[in-house]
Amino acid sequence: MIGITTKPVADEKYGQSFEYVDAIIRAGGIPVLVPPVGNPAEIYERLDGLILSGGGDIDPSYYGGRAHSAIYGVSKERDEFEIELARVAARGRRPCLPICRGIQVLCVALGGTLIEHIPDETDESIVHRDPDMKEGKPHKVDITPNSILALALEATSCTVISWHHQAIRDPGPLRVTAKSSDGIIEAVELPGHAWMNAVQWHPEMSAGTDPTQQRLFDCFVKACRS
Repeated sequence: MIGITTKPVADEKYGQSFEYVDAIIRAGGIPVLVPPVGNPAEIYERLDGLILSGGGDIDPSYYGGRAHSAIYGVSKERDEFEIELARVAARGRRPCLPICRGIQVLCVALGGTLIEHIPDETDESIVHRDPDMKEGKPHKVDITPNSILALALEATSCTVISWHHQAIRDPGPLRVTAKSSDGIIEAVELPGHAWMNAVQWHPEMSAGTDPTQQRLFDCFVKACRS
């Protein structure tokens, strides 16, 4: 039973992309949507694994960041809920797969910091988010050999689908396991944790057609089952 965090309520609905659900079903798991309400610790105890999913930006006050005009979609209820849920998951043993916003939530929850807007700090040789926010942007990432990520994907490099304008600046206690050629941190793991494997890109967006990205979900669900 795999929990997938949802976006905050909008138009009287909690929601998340069907692609997360489909990737978990293909991997043999049972997806359960987890809205940002209730007690994070109690919810975590009822799950076999957790996906901290994508969405809007985290309020920069949580990591000592600065306000920026590009910051969007901030939700106090989601920030508070998911930051505590990430801390619970970091202390626990259940496998956890933070994705896009999720890797940032994990970083902030454990004392790390974020880059408020990537184009301000890179040469823009890689486009991490479509300026019109209409589609994911493909680019290559290089993966640390023998990391949880490399073992899951069975690869030390791959092409990913990216949709983010922020990224980890200081990973805190997290170990960096992948970067793009412009130096942006693309994946981390938590030393000492049974299976904490966080990625900055959106593997669910291409997992239906890219076996490498689907392997990440397959490995995750397998770890949850064991």
